Amino acid sequence: MKITFAERKNIQLIEEGHMLSPKFDENGLIPAITSDYFSGEILMHGYMNKEALEKTLLLGECVYFSRSRQKLWHKGEHSGFVQKVKEIRVDDDQDALWLRVDTAGKASCHVGYRSCFYRNIMLPSKSTNTSDAVVQLAFKETKKHFNPDKVYKGLANPTRI
Repeated sequence: MKITFAERKNIQLIEEGHMLSPKFDENGLIPAITSDYFSGEILMHGYMNKEALEKTLLLGECVYFSRSRQKLWHKGEHSGFVQKVKEIRVDDDQDALWLRVDTAGKASCHVGYRSCFYRNIMLPSKSTNTSDAVVQLAFKETKKHFNPDKVYKGLANPTRI
């Protein structure tokens, strides 16, 4: 089967039509927010290029484009934590995706946490001189669901400085 996206011809069809016509950015990417289908918890934010979106639609499993590795990344290919697509939504102007998934193993973060959003940004106190304040992070998830050193043994960490 071949996936075809509609041309972006007019605003009415993009905003109110029934055909998918995604708007990829100047790098050929579209942002994708992924949440747990059952709880609604945000699991991760990633990007898809045209090929990744096509493969996601055909497989029913999330395939992203890794900006750090510059290649397609089938979520769970190394960890086994495959994201099974239950629903995909597109925003009004079709330049962002929301994927609702069931994750095998119930974890999505390469650091070992359930969600990639495992820390809160602490707001500076009103009494603190904010020009001198270093913004702190607070862990909202404290238990890792797996040991990333074992799961990804021998693979480079995708986080870049």
